[in-house]
Amino acid sequence: MKIIICGAGQVGWQIARRLSNDTNDVTLVDNNPALVRRATEVLDVQGVTGFACHPEVLDAAGARDADMIIAATYSDEVNMVTCQVAHSVFNVTRKIARLRAQSYLDPRYSDLYRREHLPIDVIISPEREVAGAALRRLRAPAAFDIAEFLDGQGQLMGIALDEDCPVLNTPLQQLTDLFSTLRAMVVGVRRDKTLFAPEPEDQLFAGDQIYLFTHSDDVDRSLEVFGKPVLRQERALIIGGGNVGLTVARALEAGPRRMRVRVIEADRARAEKAADALERTIVLHGDGLDPELLQEAGVATADAVLTVSNDDKTNMLAAVRAKTMGCSLSIALINDPSLAPLMEPLNIDAHIVPRATTVSSILRHVRLGRVRQIYSVGDNEAEVIEAQVLAASPMAGQRIRDIDFPEGVLVGAVQKGGALQRPRGSTVLEDGDVVVIFALAADVPAVERLVQVSVDYF
Repeated sequence: MKIIICGAGQVGWQIARRLSNDTNDVTLVDNNPALVRRATEVLDVQGVTGFACHPEVLDAAGARDADMIIAATYSDEVNMVTCQVAHSVFNVTRKIARLRAQSYLDPRYSDLYRREHLPIDVIISPEREVAGAALRRLRAPAAFDIAEFLDGQGQLMGIALDEDCPVLNTPLQQLTDLFSTLRAMVVGVRRDKTLFAPEPEDQLFAGDQIYLFTHSDDVDRSLEVFGKPVLRQERALIIGGGNVGLTVARALEAGPRRMRVRVIEADRARAEKAADALERTIVLHGDGLDPELLQEAGVATADAVLTVSNDDKTNMLAAVRAKTMGCSLSIALINDPSLAPLMEPLNIDAHIVPRATTVSSILRHVRLGRVRQIYSVGDNEAEVIEAQVLAASPMAGQRIRDIDFPEGVLVGAVQKGGALQRPRGSTVLEDGDVVVIFALAADVPAVERLVQVSVDYF
């Protein structure tokens, strides 16, 4: 496909890197010549310097024969106008825009994006994506990473194995025999900072970080098998009352468990806005690093603290302080992924990288074939891909053991007739089945070829 990416910041760069690796024809547009030059020197992409919403810039980028445009600049308005120009002037078929301002996302104004008005096919909201990731973390506090697949029927969980894990030194194949009714499968293992797809004879050791795909109904039992407590949370403290914190607090208020939530926000105007928007949540105005304010907010009795301010260092320090004051679980939002290795030494239980969640959301709408969901593992070390098997795809009609998967690829689950199954080598993939595949980054293009079909198919 010929794809134009507008914006060479963190999100645009990562999308360009991933799509250019998939042998797409990618052009990156940005008004900063240094960013464009860096991209063309490092990535297999073309670069155009200029404002993405200007018709002559899009023309120079090849919009006349582009299949898709992804508008991911820092400006919502530039992204919206870029999609309008791409549609009205160049008739680009597929238009994706990243929009941050919540007023643009109000359901009351959804008609704005219809084809005859402001034609945007897919809208990605980073704040909503991050809030969703935070809520998933809170639902599974024993996991350092979690993502939902198959319309919520399956979950990917990242679990750090401790010395007291009861299944250490046991071959994975033997685990399958021991827990034959458990719909769960280890699809990835990170050991000594290296992520790999395990073989059936591989064993697990203390210090390993595993990625486990499991049926949502089997999450609690899966955690117990790997030595993790099943925790029920009743109290949460959110540090940062902006769009992300407010979205999470609203969801927790409306959730079935009706958790008791408190929010700390340093900006008075945002604190007042949050207090007006929330019904049962107590909002405190002040510094989330202030020990007295944290004590007043009940940090010692909180089951979880979520730090989602606009400053990475504040989030990390607030998470550390909350843990030292008695909070059992800390989750920090960090925009700089290079800070991720500091989480473990600082005793921060989990972290969220907005760039990764946004990139995963955008890629889900880019892939050929019937790719329904994509989740980026770690710092783009691997992808978990949910895709529908089509009659014309190379996988259809084959047993899993006979499909030419690369070594870094494992099938984590198969959904047949709406029911999730643990895959076996003898499982035959049929037209209409849905598969969840774990693939190391280098093997993603090979998986793409297996799930895609000719464009003529559609």
